[in-house]
Parts: sequence; C-alpha cells; structure tokens
Amino acid sequence: MKEFSKFSKTLTFIRLLAGFSMFGQTEIFRVTLDAGHGDHDFGAVYSGRVEKNINLALALKVGELLEKNPKIQVIYTRKTDVFIDLIERANIANRADANIFVSIHCNANKNTAAYGTETYVMGMSKVASNLEAAKKENAVITLEKDYKQKYEGYDPNSPETMIGMTLMQEEYLENSISLATKIEDRFADLGKVLRHGGVKQAPFMVLHKAYMPRVLIETGFISNPTEGDLLNSEAGQNDVAQAIANAIVSYKREYFNVDDTDEYFGISSQKTNEKPVEVSPTVIETKVEIEKTSPSVIYKVQLSASKKKLELVPKNFKGLINVTMTSEGNMNKYMYGETSNYEEAKKILEEAKSKGYTSAYLIAMKNGEMISLQEANK
Repeated sequence: MKEFSKFSKTLTFIRLLAGFSMFGQTEIFRVTLDAGHGDHDFGAVYSGRVEKNINLALALKVGELLEKNPKIQVIYTRKTDVFIDLIERANIANRADANIFVSIHCNANKNTAAYGTETYVMGMSKVASNLEAAKKENAVITLEKDYKQKYEGYDPNSPETMIGMTLMQEEYLENSISLATKIEDRFADLGKVLRHGGVKQAPFMVLHKAYMPRVLIETGFISNPTEGDLLNSEAGQNDVAQAIANAIVSYKREYFNVDDTDEYFGISSQKTNEKPVEVSPTVIETKVEIEKTSPSVIYKVQLSASKKKLELVPKNFKGLINVTMTSEGNMNKYMYGETSNYEEAKKILEEAKSKGYTSAYLIAMKNGEMISLQEANK
C-alpha cells in the first residue's frame, strides 16, 4: 500500500511537471516574419524605391513591436540583406513550430496609378489577377540553385500546376482568412484603400510550404509615386508596422490565450490618411487587368437564395471568401465576388461552380440597381 501511495505521488508530480511544461509551451505565441526578396533579388524597383529594403524595414519594425510582449516570440526568415530560398523561408517557420507565418511584400504595376493593399491566403483561385500576382512572386525560385529538382512538378510560369501537388490546400484556411481580414481592417483604419476587398486567395509557393495559418501582405504599390514614397518613409513604415502588429495581437487574443491582455508599447507616428494621387500613365501590362466596362457597372456571382440567414464566413460557403448578402422580403441572396470587368466576372463564376455552386449565375448592377447582362455589356 505504501508503495502504491509512493507511486501515486510520483505520478502526480510527473503530471504536474507535464502540466507546467505544456503551459509553458502554449504560453508563448510564435510568429514568423518573412521579409520578401533580398540580396540579388531586389523585388520591384521604382524611382529609387527598392522593395527588398522596404520589406526588411517593415519586418524588423513589426518584430520590434511584438517583441515588447514577453509572451510573443518572433522568428525572422532574414534580418539582413540576404537571399533565402522560398522553400527555406517556409521551413524556418515549420522548424520553429510557429503559430502563424506572415510574409511582407510591396506591390508594383506598370500602371503607376494603381494603389492600395492586398493580403493573400493560400488558395487555388482561378481569378486571372490573383494568379498573375502569384506568378510574379513565385518567379523568384528561378534564382535558386537546382530549382527544377527542388520544386519538381511545379512550373513558375503556371501557378495552376500547384493544384496537382500533394499538400492539403484547405488546412488552416479559415484561420488564415481571419488573420488576413484583421490586417486589412487595420490598414483600413489608416485610411488605406483595400483593393477589391483586400483579402484574396492565390497559390503562392512560400505559403504553400508553410504548415500553419499564413498570409502574404502586399502593403501597397511602390510604383505609385505617392504611396511608394510613403512606404519608403519612416513615418509610413511605422504606421504599416503598427497596423500589422496590432492585427497579429488581435488574432492572438482570439485564437490563443484569450485572457491575455497583450499590452505593449507601439511606435508613435503621425497617421497619414492621405490617399495616393492617381497619375495618368500609359498602360503597358498590368498586374490587375484594366477594366473594360463602365465603372458604374458591377458584376457579381449569385450563389444561392434562401430564407435561412447564414453567417458570412468561408466555412458556410465551401471556402469562398468575401461573400455578401442582400435581403429582399423574407429571402436572403448570397453573392460572391465583385468586379467591373465582364471577362473577370466569368472567371469568378467558374471558380464558384468549381466549388460546387453549379446553379450560380452572374448578375449585373448599375448605380445600385440590377440590370440585365445584355444592357450591362452594351
């Protein structure tokens, strides 16, 4: 009996140790910050504004803010001007068992009037502009040694080939969308423009290989003179870094240690709500397809109509994001996507049907009123 009692006390002690160990592990929230590009991979360069430098400055500033919280551990894929393979960036996060992976980039477009923010989650969107964005960022793998062997079966000129690769695409999607939404909401608080809703899906290789909720942030267009200069400035970088850090802390509060107050001191800076000035360039080739119809005509995909009111979250719409709802009488109509480009709208419809909404169809609206597709395409 004494031996049993001694064994019981020992077992209790071991359990207590295990409990403390588990608490210690779950108490620390690990964030991997990835500054896009580096060294000979400059990213986009416009009028002295160099993407790799801006990305690094932002990542370090976000990290500086988060590290003031002792319950957050920051892992950097790079802290200096070095080149890191895409797959290694993801592996750094995987080895650290990070809770989230945040890749920071700047956007660019030969149409220098383009401006605004976008935050991407991993997904197989068939929208042309999203695939083009992924193609541009994934092209960096051609700078890596033996990339054909390392990324066997993947063609950087055709992001769709990633669909055939073996990793599960839907894993962590909902959490990734939540994090992306929080980031874009914080950008909106700064007065920034969210391009086409802000949160998007695209097959980015750096996201594909990371095994946790992950996002890729396009913090703005360095090709736009006004927005680019702001991103290249200390004050502008401080605002963007603060927004990203606040979003990460908000995500932590929601999904990790709810009772944590997460207090830390932010970098003080003057908010800049100035909207970039649009210039009139000659459009050669754009990352986002130039609209071919009147801006007052908007196309959407109607997914379904029901008396039941559904929460507008991806899990209720087969993983689709940015679903909206309008009510007419006792019927609720659920719409997906929004564009003023008819060809783009057809691709969004194709995407909805591929998700299982085989009865989905296009609708057109002008000045808030529904019109026929025939009238919209005049």
